[in-house]
Amino acid sequence: MKFYLLLLYVFSLSSCSNNDKSTDTDTSKAIPVYNQAYQENFDKDKISDIKIKAKNAYVLLDPFQDNVVEHVSGIKANNNQVGAYISIGTGETYRDDFEQLQPYLVSTSWGQWPDEYFVNSTTTGILEIMKSRIDKIADWGFDWVEFDNMDWIYDDELRATYGFQVTLSEGVDYYQKLCDYVHSKGMKCMAKNLVERASEFDGVLYESYSDDKNWWDQSGAQSFLDAGKLVIINHYNETNCGQVYSDYKGLYNDDLSFICEDANRKEYVHFNE
Repeated sequence: MKFYLLLLYVFSLSSCSNNDKSTDTDTSKAIPVYNQAYQENFDKDKISDIKIKAKNAYVLLDPFQDNVVEHVSGIKANNNQVGAYISIGTGETYRDDFEQLQPYLVSTSWGQWPDEYFVNSTTTGILEIMKSRIDKIADWGFDWVEFDNMDWIYDDELRATYGFQVTLSEGVDYYQKLCDYVHSKGMKCMAKNLVERASEFDGVLYESYSDDKNWWDQSGAQSFLDAGKLVIINHYNETNCGQVYSDYKGLYNDDLSFICEDANRKEYVHFNE
């Protein structure tokens, strides 16, 4: 989910120190990315291909889809780090815990994604439901938790349209507490589309578009790179992936990780391999 924000991003450049879990993969340099969770225009990566092709990579899975978690250990065997997708800013009707989440959601579905409802309140029971998800993810052997829709609190137009009551400070406190809990379970936190007030996060993934590149705060992304954190650009619907990657390296540096949805091949192309 992407919002156009005119924000001043202020955060510490110090790397997170409360994550005791280490891996052999050095995330201070660009690594390949495989994506089984985000399907924008074409097919997402297939698990069968990931198990064969992904090596020393960051691999994002949707852990609550059927028959996914059984592949985690096999994917990790090739020195991959495996991330688990969760949406923290919406409730999704197709999740097993949707009924538990409903009291904390708005009553009207998101027009762009009609199976999702924005989170309305973060100060009551929703935190424990999300922690329960994280408990399962840790038990299944994941290395990262990727926080989708963590930027819903910043969008005033959505707030006016759907009427969610959570304030900016409450939403920030919510995702900070969830990241702290991820760290307490020995995993890392991947931010999504912003790094404001997220200095404790260990990496960030940005969604980029053929008609809208580098729309986020560039200094924020660069500061994560400068701190040796994993920075990923997931670029959609592109006819010249190589050129876009070259352009992004010109804006940042060679430590950037890049995955591109190729409009000609109609599949993801994996760089940094």
